[in-house]
Amino acid sequence: MAAGVGLSVSSEDAQYNGKMTLFVVLSCIMAAMGGVIFGYDIGISGGVTSMEPFLKKFFPEVYRKMKEDTKISNYCKFDSQLLTSFTSSLYVAGLFASFFASMITRAFGRKPSILLGGAAFLAGAALGGAAFDVYMLIIGRVLLGVGVGFANQSVPLYLSEMAPPRHRGAINNGFQFSVGIGALCANLINYGTEKIKGGWGWRISLAMAAVPASVLTLGAIFLPETPNSLIQRSNGYERAEVMLKRVRGTDDVLAELDDLIKAKEISENIKHPFRNIIQRNYRPQLVMAIAIPFFQQVTGINVIAFYAPILFRTIGLGESASLLSAVVTGVVGTGSTFISMLVVDRVGRRALFMFGGAQMFVSQILVGGIMAAQLGDHGGIGKGYAIVVLILICIYVAGFGLSWGPLGWLVPSEIFPLEIRSAGQSIVVAVSFLFTFIVAQTFLAMLCHFKSGIFFFFGGWVVVMTGFVYLLLPETKNMPIEKMDRVWREHWFWRKIVGQVSQSKLEL
Repeated sequence: MAAGVGLSVSSEDAQYNGKMTLFVVLSCIMAAMGGVIFGYDIGISGGVTSMEPFLKKFFPEVYRKMKEDTKISNYCKFDSQLLTSFTSSLYVAGLFASFFASMITRAFGRKPSILLGGAAFLAGAALGGAAFDVYMLIIGRVLLGVGVGFANQSVPLYLSEMAPPRHRGAINNGFQFSVGIGALCANLINYGTEKIKGGWGWRISLAMAAVPASVLTLGAIFLPETPNSLIQRSNGYERAEVMLKRVRGTDDVLAELDDLIKAKEISENIKHPFRNIIQRNYRPQLVMAIAIPFFQQVTGINVIAFYAPILFRTIGLGESASLLSAVVTGVVGTGSTFISMLVVDRVGRRALFMFGGAQMFVSQILVGGIMAAQLGDHGGIGKGYAIVVLILICIYVAGFGLSWGPLGWLVPSEIFPLEIRSAGQSIVVAVSFLFTFIVAQTFLAMLCHFKSGIFFFFGGWVVVMTGFVYLLLPETKNMPIEKMDRVWREHWFWRKIVGQVSQSKLEL
């Protein structure tokens, strides 16, 4: 097979009986609230850091540079390590929390991790809304990070395990759709609270994170556990069989149950999943667990997600216009993710990765070119150019919403065998948070030094990651999650590492 040709596995013999049931839909909607709290935090932090009363209270140096220093470059007005610490502290906490979440998810199930995530996020929202100094503010962010760490580790696994194989892409993409909904709600709230007289609207923005956190925490109490987790944690398969019949809407579940039992028997021999995941037979999954979340962050999306209002203020828009522009990009991102949900199980993961990558690259290069030509160190750019930049950023966000946004969570959550699944997802979340932290902590300094070149920097990474997908990522659509090892054993490159598929495997 020629290099770069993605294998589409014929899996007709691997299909299970069952259908999309209302029980699965309602359970997944509730679990996906974990995405809402993540998206809300992303949107809210970028908005409040552009609000003048918030900056004046917690980051007076940034406020002074923005309002009084006429000599400083447009690109450097928001360059503050303390300001970026407010944003990025969440991701350091989330990184460490994800490893604790792995142990809880493996030992006690997906449901307890979701419950703990909601509770920690609820506490962080309360602390942030009541903050009276920057230290209290950052402690609240750390608690939010613990909540997001637990939710991001457990929710994508929960969605992939509950979904029927042929609908797994759409169900799991619901996580990123929920992230988009959360970010959009945050942008709308920021736009409204910025207009509150007295300058305390930022408190409402931060405290309102308690709403989705409360829904997730209370809803998690009533969530059913996944059949995969029930089998993994028990020697009795009756409960798992009952649950499997309920989620699939049929009594004919013996084929899927048999695969789950076989996966459980393999997982019982794995006492140290983090040690085992580095073995040769898990090499493709480990590479993807590191590469996909890394690439997701260096698309540059967090330049937009965290700092969209700041970026729009950099090009000369006012405070209110900047927040409204962030709302527009939020609507575009959410809409494109919804489209991805509809088509991902038809066109496949690889096609969306390729198309979205091309779309992001072109729009980033054009934005960088316009800013290089039109925006100097002082003053702004013309209204017409500002509108063009906003349109191009919307095109970029749409490309991310189609591809690296939802698929960056979907693909890792569906490729791990049961015995290393919780450990693998923890690595995915940890790598994601690590590079989210690095991007968040360095972006304002990079913007100051790179100026418009920041868009060329991230555009270069988009080229690299699109090539990576073309060469090394096999197609995973329609393949049952407990038979996913086939896609690696039949891929032109990975089969050299994990070996050819055996006849006995094909006949399972």
